[in-house]
Amino acid sequence: MVKAVAGDQVVVEGSHVMAHRREGQIVEVHDPSGAPPYLVHWTDTDSDSLFFPGPDAHIVHTGETG
Repeated sequence: MVKAVAGDQVVVEGSHVMAHRREGQIVEVHDPSGAPPYLVHWTDTDSDSLFFPGPDAHIVHTGETG
């Protein structure tokens, strides 16, 4: 199960050849155990949305590199 905290980064890889990679910062985590959904601020659109990670997404925890 995916778990995150506010401040972590979410990366969504393109699911097909022409799709671009999306990156955002998790702004809010509603579940105390860190489970989704998350409120994410997306860098490409400078907007926030509620996000439930799929198989093409991964979390980069605060303090991790890469």
